[in-house]
Order: sequence, then structure tokens, then C-alpha cells
Amino acid sequence: METANTSATISLDEFQALEQKVLRAVEIVRREREARIAAEAEVAALREQLDALASASNATQTQITTLNQEREAVRLRVEKMLQQMDELI
Repeated sequence: METANTSATISLDEFQALEQKVLRAVEIVRREREARIAAEAEVAALREQLDALASASNATQTQITTLNQEREAVRLRVEKMLQQMDELI
């Protein structure tokens, strides 16, 4: 019976090795959680930047469209004035 009892017990060295493995596992999990939190914060910041850039892009596109329309209107007016000048000559 003594043999069964010895095989069921864990030596102090084995227990300390197991304790070290558990502590390393806990540390790994803690670092991974911190990394995940940091990555999520970075993703949120990048999404905000992307939204701001998308808004700026839309505003710029609207401004370009407006300027193109104004340029076309000016071009038509200049053509009309040139035509009138040709008629005078």
C-alpha cells in the first residue's frame, strides 16, 4: 500500500514546477488581455480617423463638384461674350 500512496503524492519540486507553470500561464493571459485591450483601443482610434477622413473626402468631393459647375457656368458666359463680340466686328 505504501507504493500506491507514494505514486499519488507529488514531490515539492514537482509542485513548485507546477506552480511556476501556472504563474507563467497567468502572466501570459494577463499580457494577452492587455494586448487585446490596446489593440481594441487602436482600432477605435483608427475608425475615428477613418470616419473623419471619409467626411473630409465627401466635403472635398462636394466642393470639387461645385467648382466644376461654376467653372462650366463661367466658360459658357465667356463663350457667349466672345460670340457677342464677334457679332459686333
